[in-house]
Amino acid sequence: MADAHPASSPWLTLEAGGNRLVLDPALGNLRALELDWDGRRISPLATAPWVARGEPVPEDLPPVERQLAGDFLCAPFGASDVEEAPPHGHPANSAWTLGASEGALSLVLDRSVMGASVSKRLALSPEAPLLYQVHEVSGGQGGLTLAHHPMVHMAAGGRMTVSPKRVALTTAPPLEPGRNRLLCPAESADLAQFPAAEGGTLDLGHLPIGTGTEDFVTLVEAEGRDLGWTAILRAAEDDIVFFLKDPAVLSVTMLWHSNAGRDYPPWSGRHTGVLGVEDGIAAGALGHAAALGDNPIARTGVPTHLPLAQGHTHRIAHVTGAIPRPPGWTAVAEILAAADHLRLTDISGDTCDLPFDGAFLRGES
Repeated sequence: MADAHPASSPWLTLEAGGNRLVLDPALGNLRALELDWDGRRISPLATAPWVARGEPVPEDLPPVERQLAGDFLCAPFGASDVEEAPPHGHPANSAWTLGASEGALSLVLDRSVMGASVSKRLALSPEAPLLYQVHEVSGGQGGLTLAHHPMVHMAAGGRMTVSPKRVALTTAPPLEPGRNRLLCPAESADLAQFPAAEGGTLDLGHLPIGTGTEDFVTLVEAEGRDLGWTAILRAAEDDIVFFLKDPAVLSVTMLWHSNAGRDYPPWSGRHTGVLGVEDGIAAGALGHAAALGDNPIARTGVPTHLPLAQGHTHRIAHVTGAIPRPPGWTAVAEILAAADHLRLTDISGDTCDLPFDGAFLRGES
């Protein structure tokens, strides 16, 4: 069911099969997501402390940071240095209008992006702990970067595994100079041995990678993949949070490691244990303008922007899921999508199957 609750709240809610989400149409961001499986209800996404506590924030803070929570669409991703807009673009900072919804939430952005219209549709599976999201970017002109921006919170770290990548790389300057654990710029084909800022290497799969740090690293999908995925086994929460994408559309996964590395308000050293898993098409942290020309990400052989054109629509599909950690599981080794189910496999070889719409990511369902 979709319910706007106009008398008590501007937020929209959607429920299906024990799953529930709350969306703020003023920004298009997910304020809450609860996924139910095997008698457990899991809340996989983070909410910034100043948002959770309703604290006042600096007046010059953009809306996306004022209400930093859950997941939202960035278009463009990062710096809006081609068309004037707040950081992460109008889709993450502006109002969306609810359209006709039956079993889903369908919304349209109130303003255009590079001349293009942007819509979103969110649906919860009634049979599995899965959120299906589709964004469509229609018309416009020029090139546009974009990305999802789900943020996972870990109270005591965890283990991250990913689908095969051709390379991981950082660019300069760091997000917060002096607070980065990863060397900038640097790259590595081995995610377990990424160059560290102070010498040696760090394993990107063991979280957190540092304390009092802010880091950003881009993972480029391997060639020939039909499914891109990221899985995070959260230690204290005793669960597995995962994200799925079509690598032909979203060529990179950008990881934002935020663990008390920002001391200024409203962050004030309190934004801890957060990993942003930002599946997108972009030039990492370099901004919109950089993504339209030669850049380190493009030189790996993948596109870094969507070409907009009148009469053409880009479909961006994304899946968020979560399950309780099966007994004995230590890290996800593989995620495979079949026509009617999703199979997660632990490094031990044990498997877990979930009902799944195998045609969704390809736009055939």
